[in-house]
Amino acid sequence: MGKIKCHLSRILGERRISQLELARISGLSTYTINKYYHENWKGIDEATLVKFCRALKVQVGDLFEYVDNRDDTGHRASPNG
Repeated sequence: MGKIKCHLSRILGERRISQLELARISGLSTYTINKYYHENWKGIDEATLVKFCRALKVQVGDLFEYVDNRDDTGHRASPNG
């Protein structure tokens, strides 16, 4: 089984935008932003996703990525490569 990785921390770092500034421009709470920043989230609703994309001027695929942790045979990939 794979996982969905959130690139919010990388995007904010590259743009030198603080979580507080993102809260101001997006209308999202700092609590919500912090969950995604630290990848401590379980799901996302459409309204939150729209606010992230609109505020950061990104597409969904820029913000989230599917990471498969299985190799071509269907077995779990080794963490050491």
